[in-house]
Amino acid sequence: MKKHKIAIVGLGYVGLPLAHAFSTKYDVVGLDINQTRIDELQNGFDRTLELTEEQVRESLKNGMVFTTDINDTKDCNVYIVTVPTPIDETNEPDLTPIVKSTEAVGKVLKKDDIVIYESTVYPGVTEEVCVPILEKESGLVFNKDFFCGYSPERINPGDKEHTVTKILKITSGSTPEIAKEVDGLYKSIITAGTHLAPTIKVAEAAKVIENTQRDVNIALINELAQIFDLMGINTKDVIEAAATKWNFIKLFPGLVGGHCIGVDPYYLTHKAQSLGYMPNLILGARQINNGMSKLIADKTIKKMVKFDKKLKGANVLVMGATFKENCPDMRNSKVLDIIKELEEFECNVEVYDYWVDKSDRETKNLSFVEELPLQSNRFDAIVVAVGHDKFKEITTQEYASMSRGEPIIIDVKGIVEKPTWRL
Repeated sequence: MKKHKIAIVGLGYVGLPLAHAFSTKYDVVGLDINQTRIDELQNGFDRTLELTEEQVRESLKNGMVFTTDINDTKDCNVYIVTVPTPIDETNEPDLTPIVKSTEAVGKVLKKDDIVIYESTVYPGVTEEVCVPILEKESGLVFNKDFFCGYSPERINPGDKEHTVTKILKITSGSTPEIAKEVDGLYKSIITAGTHLAPTIKVAEAAKVIENTQRDVNIALINELAQIFDLMGINTKDVIEAAATKWNFIKLFPGLVGGHCIGVDPYYLTHKAQSLGYMPNLILGARQINNGMSKLIADKTIKKMVKFDKKLKGANVLVMGATFKENCPDMRNSKVLDIIKELEEFECNVEVYDYWVDKSDRETKNLSFVEELPLQSNRFDAIVVAVGHDKFKEITTQEYASMSRGEPIIIDVKGIVEKPTWRL
């Protein structure tokens, strides 16, 4: 008989691949509040495209149950919470999903159960926010009747090489014994191995600085790109030259969206400011990266003005809408901000993206072209915003065939052969 029966709470980009991995060795119940999502999974379809139909059906064959009812997890003794941790309109942490999920788990929590959190949070959320909720809802006592762990997700959406079992996993637990048990649980499916952190807070902090460090590094490159643009120097050429030094971190300028890098630093800055420390470097990096969409839109407008193109009613094609290349993930896509900026100049903006799920709520106000509009000769400017693989194959002549008058090609990702302007 299997020792653990695992409930995965939240079946998004993180939860579903994790549930699939655990289903190869354990009984698993996958819980999500979205009934449509559950129905699709029961029919073998994963709209995130993280799992193939074969993998979803393999999970079902392994006995995995998909449900929206927390009561279907009553027989589980390990709960792994993988819900989103977004920010609100003021860039403050929105813990609503994790609080609601914790309340639900608390209602079915039993003696000796373990609740593990994977959602990215600031240090202290597990023990200071979630544990009191679990105690209140269950009537049980922390570290006596039930236990907690934290093992931050490291999923990279769209990456078919670094999948969940191939990424080294940080683990932690609320007691030394539970920490070893949590570590052993993940070690049983993670072929890349695990790193057992000494405390839950250390594990929480490790995760939030992974993305904060990347955000700061990208902000530096984005600022350098703006400086080099003023100098008339090609930023990509500079980076390629500098990268010949063995310890240079090779990053390229671009948009910083998604549910991790553009969000997680605000969790750390929130905690820092609550303790009286002003994290100027981190907040400065966020300001630079958040400003890139406006910079790109402004460059587009300036090039149109330079070539005497009328702005009001101008047709602009934006190629790519997802937050990164080769995946359908629209969460916090900064391309949407480019579109909003262009629309403020009364441009007609159309979008071409063969990855996007048109039923995604993030895309409901966008105007899509279903096919690449070759030979249309109707776009006053084209913004290549995302580096999807197929976009890299488009030739200078093909861009010209889509353009009205002088081709204006704004290259955000450095993949166009002869752009009008390149970030």
